[in-house]
Amino acid sequence: MQEAIDYLSTKSPIFQAIIQEYGLPPIPKRPQGFETLVLLILEQQVSIDSARATFLKIKGYTICSPEVLVILSDEAFRALGVSRQKTTYITALASAILTDEINIESLATKSAKQVREELIKLKGIGNWTIDIYLMFCLQEPDLIPLGDIAVVNTIKELLDIHDKEDMETHTLQWSPYRSYATYLLWHYYL
Repeated sequence: MQEAIDYLSTKSPIFQAIIQEYGLPPIPKRPQGFETLVLLILEQQVSIDSARATFLKIKGYTICSPEVLVILSDEAFRALGVSRQKTTYITALASAILTDEINIESLATKSAKQVREELIKLKGIGNWTIDIYLMFCLQEPDLIPLGDIAVVNTIKELLDIHDKEDMETHTLQWSPYRSYATYLLWHYYL
């Protein structure tokens, strides 16, 4: 991590300022697999705390496995606080695993590009979900999730860049450590 921090600090003074003010950021890690993808689906466009509460309700109610969730009724999902749309996404993911449309275990052996190409085919799995999975589960070091509102708002505030294409261009200078830049931006945001 120190190599990444040193590199980023030479690229932009904002990173050194964040570290001086708030210390080093935590590096999030989550287990690979179905459960994490379910949690990421629940986290889409809601608070992390709300998503985690719903996820814990699911786990308290039943086993969080593709075999179980693919047959869980819409009413049961609704009773657990899962929206109709996210129910569709979770059951589509479970079905894709059960029909071997996707092999989640094999993702760890693939490039970030290959993982993105496989996951993007699944209903309800978009770039934000893929970015977070790559960063938290597969420890991809060079991603900047510009679909994440906290990252975008922090770049706007600290760098006065408001256009996503300009953000993409600007953040290229942080490569090959854009994920670490993201952790620093989140650290500042929080």
